Amino acid sequence: MSMNGGAEARRVFIGAGCNRVVNNVSWGACDLVAFGAQNAVAIFCPKNAQILTTLPGHRAAVNCTQWLPSNKFAFKAEQLERHYLLSGDADGAIILWELSLIDRKWRHVLQIPQSHKKGVTCITGIMVSQNEAIFASTSSDGAVYVWELLFPSTPGGDCKLVCLESLFVGSKPMVALSLAELPGNTGHIVLAMGGLDNKIHLYCGERTGKFLRACELKGHTDWIRSLDFSLPICTNGDANSILLVSSSQDKGIRIWKLALQSSPCSIQGAYKKEEISLASYIEGPVLVAGSSSYQISLESLLIGHEDWVYSVEWQPPSSASVEGIDFYQPQSILSASMDKTMMIWQPEKTSGIWMNVVTVGELSHCALGFYGGHWSPNGNSILAHGYGGSFHLWKNVGVDLDNWQPQKVPSGHFAAVADIAWARSGEYILSVSHDQTTRIFASWQNEASLRDGDSWHEIARPQVHGHDMNCVTIIQGKGNHRFVSGADEKVARVFEAPLSFLKTLNYATSQNSSFPEDLQVDVQILGANMSALGLSQKPIYVQATHETPDRNGNDGLDTLETIPDAVPTVLTEPPIEDQLAWHTLWPESHKLYGHGNELFSLCCDHKGTLVASSCKAQSAAAAEIWLWQVGSWKAVGHLQSHSLTVTQMEFSHDDSMLLAVSRDRQFSVFTLKRTGIDEVSYQLLARQEAHKRIIWSCAWNPNGHEFATGSRDKTVKIWAVDQGSSVKQLITLPLFNTSVTALSWVGLGHQRNNGLLAVGMESGLIELWSLSVIRTDDCSFAAAGVAATVAVRFDPFTCHVSAVNRLAWKNPESEDSRNIQLASCGADHCVRVFEVKC
Repeated sequence: MSMNGGAEARRVFIGAGCNRVVNNVSWGACDLVAFGAQNAVAIFCPKNAQILTTLPGHRAAVNCTQWLPSNKFAFKAEQLERHYLLSGDADGAIILWELSLIDRKWRHVLQIPQSHKKGVTCITGIMVSQNEAIFASTSSDGAVYVWELLFPSTPGGDCKLVCLESLFVGSKPMVALSLAELPGNTGHIVLAMGGLDNKIHLYCGERTGKFLRACELKGHTDWIRSLDFSLPICTNGDANSILLVSSSQDKGIRIWKLALQSSPCSIQGAYKKEEISLASYIEGPVLVAGSSSYQISLESLLIGHEDWVYSVEWQPPSSASVEGIDFYQPQSILSASMDKTMMIWQPEKTSGIWMNVVTVGELSHCALGFYGGHWSPNGNSILAHGYGGSFHLWKNVGVDLDNWQPQKVPSGHFAAVADIAWARSGEYILSVSHDQTTRIFASWQNEASLRDGDSWHEIARPQVHGHDMNCVTIIQGKGNHRFVSGADEKVARVFEAPLSFLKTLNYATSQNSSFPEDLQVDVQILGANMSALGLSQKPIYVQATHETPDRNGNDGLDTLETIPDAVPTVLTEPPIEDQLAWHTLWPESHKLYGHGNELFSLCCDHKGTLVASSCKAQSAAAAEIWLWQVGSWKAVGHLQSHSLTVTQMEFSHDDSMLLAVSRDRQFSVFTLKRTGIDEVSYQLLARQEAHKRIIWSCAWNPNGHEFATGSRDKTVKIWAVDQGSSVKQLITLPLFNTSVTALSWVGLGHQRNNGLLAVGMESGLIELWSLSVIRTDDCSFAAAGVAATVAVRFDPFTCHVSAVNRLAWKNPESEDSRNIQLASCGADHCVRVFEVKC
């Protein structure tokens, strides 16, 4: 396959979990959801449950996002061609992004000049006209900034930004904000803020600036966590009042009414009428805005959640059918709590008393709950994000009666992803992360994917552990699917696929319910149960499923120590979070004891007979590489060469050599030879100080005995094993902009001299280099040199936003395959799959 035409790369899949902070998620009027994934701003489409892109720009974890227009202003946004997004991070920076709906292209517009000194905790914004927005931000530095933003009238134009007000609230920072235009055409803006002093503070100002403290609302007995103003409520044809909903760590929700006062006598009359109704108002302070004043009263107190209520949000208004009125504000509130439930609250039709009408989620202590809940712009779906970095989406599919059903959502790791590996035949990728889980992502073949292209999903979570995961390798060769994983512990663990996974994978890849008979007989394990400490996973046998053992032995009483029994099932559609968390575990079959420190790197040979492992090391004794015999799992070799941690290892394509690179800046090449069933002879062929800094990665040429090394010194060097006796350097690629942290080399078809080297960097960027090995003659493996050219530099909007930790090519499906898939994982919590067209 010639590389003359260069190469093209396109995004196939992004898997990422949501940062575990309040205010991190925003659902826009454009019907896209934005969230922070480490220092990336990720955008996903709820319709197909796929992450579309990640926006690079933040240097710290993203804490909050806010669409302009948000779901609240969807009724105004139908004609807009460009939507905007604000994102704030843990360093105090706020960035404005522009999305063009016509071509779905993103643009980094500007960074807000006056940044907070500490992490941004909340951003809120309202549209005051088609091309003008006002937004406010707060931070743990005690400052609240209010800005006016004028959007350009032409594509690619400049946004105008004016700081209207800087407020300093003192030593108890505000963590929740909401903005609204006061009803009655007064031109005044009200800003509500709440935080650590348990009070809601109201500030009032004009569009020109100068926000004055108006009053404070007392009632909550713990931190205020969320505030949201409704749009004006229409009563008797006049929109003279707005409602403010607040939630707190006191588990309560309060609804406050701000009603425009017209004249003293009419107010008295109104109150006399109200006194006889059940929802009689508790009168509060008066908010003065210019010549207008607003009576504030407590409309309702909502009690129902059993833990902190992290978010409350009014249902977005819909376009009104009545002439002269632009919108209709539904009397409906969504709340999300740490008790792992979301509730919808509405006033009862006759009495007007606010009631909980819908509850979704599960009251559960097994996993901490929800950090926030959001409405879709049309109000028929609700989205929660949870403690495990997970999303939970419900859609109202009822016709006459409400019927909220779980929907597919994107998922992924919620901490740095340390390692990935392709399945032997490339049906799925396996990833391990510092979030202490191992996950499997696969393309789910169904009618929709055939129509819309690849539809990737997380289909299993084989290992949920009690230590951060560092490395993984999939066992090659025949037999059942197996992998070995290593974590921040001294033991490597071997896992074998249960029957439930094999059937699910069969269904996902072929939509076929028939299943190979030989596997049905061989695999007698249906699934696995979690242990109480979250370390070992015990098998559930096929025969045992007819019995119902009382594993907990406590007469069914649910206590804090219990763990629910797994119910392994064959999945016929991509699983949701609750299924993944408990019911897709793989049983652990062996433990590999031997290393003295935490596991750091693993690899398996191509025949599936040997596994090599290394651990964190600061001495030559600890830095030795152990070889394990697959099947018997006996230790059959201890390879000594390095003095510090071996960072990566790889077997050559013919399994005759093992390459290792280390923090001690050296690489080692060992020759391996089978001398018996359980015996391997090995010899150090070469050891060389190859770079000036740590060597992070290495990769063999799949068609020869050349290999690449990549280092913190920003270089990639290509080496050749010369006549099986020594190693010589062939070429150093031009200096990269940042440290090289990941490498992977793939051969291009039957032209054994040509290949593509994927280079991943600490900046998150990925480049592909076309390498053509010049050999002394066609029959020989001896290399005389390498011709190297850049084949493609990936678009930053498709790349990682933090360091690339590992790259892995999928084995090409055929000799002449022009499309090859590349998987990558990184410190930005993302697992990515690209398709490269050669």
